[in-house]
Amino acid sequence: MYRLYQHPGSGNCYKIQLLLELLGLPYETVNVNILAGESRTPAFLAHNPVGKVPVLQIGSDDFLPESNAALWYLAEGSRFLPADRRGRAEVVRWLSFEQYSHEPNVATARFWIHFLGNPPQYAERLQEKQEAGRHALRIMDDHLARADYFVGGGYSIVDIALYAYTHVADEADIELAPYPAILAWLARVGGEPGHVAMEY
Repeated sequence: MYRLYQHPGSGNCYKIQLLLELLGLPYETVNVNILAGESRTPAFLAHNPVGKVPVLQIGSDDFLPESNAALWYLAEGSRFLPADRRGRAEVVRWLSFEQYSHEPNVATARFWIHFLGNPPQYAERLQEKQEAGRHALRIMDDHLARADYFVGGGYSIVDIALYAYTHVADEADIELAPYPAILAWLARVGGEPGHVAMEY
């Protein structure tokens, strides 16, 4: 059985939980309160020296940090990861986009607003994050105007990774109405058999 160390409401943690559910794999969750510093304790740092969730325990003493690494590990040999070389390169491309262009902006803005209560000291940087997030969403919308999913015409771990924070972009005060292709894609992803909602 897998064990997922997570903070409820974290999109990075939700990615892994969603794939575990889609694959029908047995798992349990262990909540780690990052706001209370629980990811910085010696016990947790032994699992991930970076001090961040999620961490997926895949063996008795085998811990895999980083959400997209866990997605790749779990998806190997399944329909969620292309078997062909070009398709896998596209997965790496879009997962890199998610971690460098999407998540640092949409997720950070959401964290400041939804988890920290929008403190005034972040006001200027918040606007910068929101605008960068909108730019990432425009890139996604342009792609999805030509394809139902991001890679190879089918639902993959790229869709899972990008869905996690996109579907809660409103919690970052980023409206999704200007992105009709994204809205249609969100409906497709949410309608997949085995889909589960994010836990808070």
